[in-house]
Amino acid sequence: MSQTKSVFDRLSAINVNEHVEKKDNLTYLSWAWAWSVTKKECPDASYKILETEYDEALGFMCHTNVTIEGQTLEMWLPVMDGKNKSMKKQAYTYTTKYGEKQVDAATTFDINKTLMRCLVKNLAMFGLGIYIFAGEDLPESESSALVVAPAKAKPSTGLIELVVGSDNWKSVVKYVSDNKDLGIGKIGQQLNRKYSMTNEVKQAVVDLLK
Repeated sequence: MSQTKSVFDRLSAINVNEHVEKKDNLTYLSWAWAWSVTKKECPDASYKILETEYDEALGFMCHTNVTIEGQTLEMWLPVMDGKNKSMKKQAYTYTTKYGEKQVDAATTFDINKTLMRCLVKNLAMFGLGIYIFAGEDLPESESSALVVAPAKAKPSTGLIELVVGSDNWKSVVKYVSDNKDLGIGKIGQQLNRKYSMTNEVKQAVVDLLK
């Protein structure tokens, strides 16, 4: 008699790649799709939008909880702008070595958007899309299958493999330093035309913008 798979085993095996959106080198999973597939797999699933907290110094913090098969897990997420700066009730500025930057005041749209992202993160605690937060490309079941499959030569992409510390990396560091105003989106597009990069190298590029 086969043992029934746990909620985590069932949800973490689902490939969510076709339902994600890339923005500023970050990956977002559609909340509508995430909730739909969760309900199909776990019909008793329910969620609650909890009180959004506010601190004058820190900004807004959204909270949700999800209950599936008798287990309840809570998640939280700050309301942030595109530069990952906490948004507050009033706009404010901060100083960088490139001059002053402004963070707009948070709106109800920003809070609502964060709440739904918080829900997606909450579902990841039950397994759905959790490999995205781990920086991986495939769910565990599929990545395991790739390990045991016969090795195949990778098709040539014509791209240069970017390695931190190499001469090419030094050129990238200078390019990013000279073009920070373009933002990670446009910088990433340019680099992707020339280089192949691991997740670790991509994160190193992001770190250059901080």
